[in-house]
This record gives sequence, structure tokens and C-alpha cells, in this order.
Amino acid sequence: MITEKLYFKLFNELTDILETIKKMEERIKQIQIDSEFIRLDSLLKLCNAVMTGGHAKIVIQESEVKVNNEICTARGKKIRQGDKVEFDGIIYEVI
Repeated sequence: MITEKLYFKLFNELTDILETIKKMEERIKQIQIDSEFIRLDSLLKLCNAVMTGGHAKIVIQESEVKVNNEICTARGKKIRQGDKVEFDGIIYEVI
């Protein structure tokens, strides 16, 4: 038999887990490309992560961008479907 105290504890833990999942989902944005690949700097502009190509160049060169969980400093890196690019706390999943 579950006591009322245990029930509320489990309910609160489940609520916390669901909030964490929601926050994680908000961090992931899917970006669709219609070609075989897109350059990393172009992808950052396409998804509005940066305003200009110059800004993209700077953040890439300063090691602020990860591709598939590895820091990438090559702005011409070819990004294909299935790749994940992370910048400024957001993960862009290419579909």
C-alpha cells in the first residue's frame, strides 16, 4: 500500500523528470536541408544562430561550436543529415 506521503514524493519526482525532459527538448531544434550537405557556417546562419557569416567565422574559430560532440574550428566543414551541431546551448539536428 502506498502512503500519501510516498505518493506525493513520487509525484514530485515525476514532475521534476518531466520538466527536465521538456527543457531538453527545447534545446534541440531540427533543421532540414535539401542538399547532400551544408557548410557549418551556412548552417549557423540558416538556423539563425548567428546574424552574419562573419559572426559565424568568429564563433567557429574561437571553438564555440561542436559538431557531433566534438569542437570544430573548420567553418567549411560539411554537415550532413544526421549530424548534430551545438552552439550557445542549443543543439541543431540536421534532418
